[in-house]
Amino acid sequence: MIILTLSAALPQLRPPPCEGNQICQEANGNQLAVLYLSLLLAALGSGGIRPCVAAFGADQFVEEDPKHPKKTWVYFNWYYFALGASILLASTVLVYIQDNVGWSWGLGIPTIAMALSIIVFLIGYPLYRNLDPAGSPYTRVLQVFVAAFRKRKTPLVSEPKFLYVNEELDASISTDGLLHHTKQLKFLDKAAIMTEEDAVKSSEKPNLWRLNTVHRVEELKSILRMLPIWAAGILFATSAAQQNTFSLQQAKSMDRHLTKSFEIPSASMSVFVTFSMLITIVLYDRLLVPVARKFTGLDQGINFLHRMAIGFFISILATLVAGFIEVKRKHAALANGLIDSPKSTIPILVFWLVPQYSLHGIAEAFMVIGHLEFFYNQAPESMRSTATALFWTSISAGDYTSTLLVTLVHKFTNWLPNKNLNKGKLECFYWLLTFLQFLNFVYYLICAKFYTFKPLQSQRTDHGGDQCGEGVELASQV
Repeated sequence: MIILTLSAALPQLRPPPCEGNQICQEANGNQLAVLYLSLLLAALGSGGIRPCVAAFGADQFVEEDPKHPKKTWVYFNWYYFALGASILLASTVLVYIQDNVGWSWGLGIPTIAMALSIIVFLIGYPLYRNLDPAGSPYTRVLQVFVAAFRKRKTPLVSEPKFLYVNEELDASISTDGLLHHTKQLKFLDKAAIMTEEDAVKSSEKPNLWRLNTVHRVEELKSILRMLPIWAAGILFATSAAQQNTFSLQQAKSMDRHLTKSFEIPSASMSVFVTFSMLITIVLYDRLLVPVARKFTGLDQGINFLHRMAIGFFISILATLVAGFIEVKRKHAALANGLIDSPKSTIPILVFWLVPQYSLHGIAEAFMVIGHLEFFYNQAPESMRSTATALFWTSISAGDYTSTLLVTLVHKFTNWLPNKNLNKGKLECFYWLLTFLQFLNFVYYLICAKFYTFKPLQSQRTDHGGDQCGEGVELASQV
C-alpha cells in the first residue's frame, strides 16, 4: 500500500495528468513496474491475511471453557459484517475522495488505516490465544498418501480397532480431540495398518512415510470430504461475478439521475449488494436465529449446510430476476427507438436493477458465511487456515469460470455483442446461468445429504453436547 500510494503521489512514479482534449501520455516501463509490484504485493498480502484472520479470530473462542461455549457462527456473522462494512466504506467514501480530492489521499488513507491496525494487533498480541505450530499439514497429507500407496496391496483390517493409534504423537494436532475412524475412503486406511516392517515400540516414533495414525488419516479424509461442497461454491461465485460485468453495462445504459444535477455512477450500484448483505446479517443474527432456535433446538438456529442451501436458492432467484429485468430494459429501448443507439440513455430508471443486486446481497449473507463456517468447523484443527483458504479459492475459481462461460457463449452464440448490448440476448445468458445454478443446487443437495461430519473422539456433555454429537444431529437433518 505504501508503494501504491507513492506511485500516485510522486510525479516521477506516474505519467503527467491530462488536461482537456490533450492526448494522455502513457506510463513508462519503470512506472508500470512500480505499479505492478505494488499490486503483486497487495495480492500476496491479501492471500496471506484473508484465510488466516478468519481462522485466527475463531480460534479465540475457547472450546474447553464450559461457561463460554464456542459460538463461531456468531463470530463469522460479524466478521463478514465488518468486511462488508469496510467494502461499503471503500466503495463510497474512498471513491469520493479519489475522484474529488486526489488519488494520493484516496490511497493514503487506507494505508494509514492498515498501519494503525498492525500497531493495534501487535499491542494486543499477548492477549490472544495462540496455537503452537505443529509441523506442515501438507507434509502429513503427503505422508498419508505415500503410506497408503506403498501398502496398496495390503488387505484391509476387519475392525478399526486394529489400526494404528498414537495419542502422544498426535497430541499437538488434536487439542480439540482425536478424530474417530470413518468408513469412507477406506483405501486410505491402509496408511494406518501396522505390518511386520512397521513394528515399533510404544515409545518410538514410526516412519510416517510408511505408517500413520488414524487421526492423521482422518485429517486427509476430512479435507477430501469437503471438496465436493467446495466445488458447489464455484458457480455461486460465477453468478455473483456478473454484478461487476454485465449488470454494470445494464446500469450504464439506464437513467441514473437522482436529481437533475446528480447522477449515480454505474459502478456504485454494487452498494446495494453490500447494503442488503449487511441488513440480512443483522436480521439473521438478531431475528432469524432466535426464532429458528425454538424449532430446531440448535444454538445457531440452522446449521451451516441449511444456510448454504438457502443462499444457493436465493442466488438462483437473483439470476432469474436479472433476466426478466433485462427483457424490460430492452423493451424500453425498443419502445423509444434506441435499439441501435448503444450510447444513448434508455428512459428506464436504474433502480429496476436493485432487486437483482439486493437478492445477490441476501444470498451472499446466507451462502458465503455458511460456506466459511463450514470450512472452519469441518476442517481438522491443524488445517483451519488451509480450509478457509479453500473458501477464497472457490471465489477465484468462480471468477475464472465466469470468464470461461462468457468466452464459450461469445464463440457459439450472438447473445453478448461487444458494441451494442441492446441487440444482444443477455437475458438468455442469465437464464443459462440460472439453469446451471439449478443443476449445481441439486448437486449440492446430494452432497449435503451424504456428507459425513467430522467425528471427534472427545465427548462433551457439560454444555450442550460435543462436536461429534452436533455432527450426527446435523447429518440427520440435511
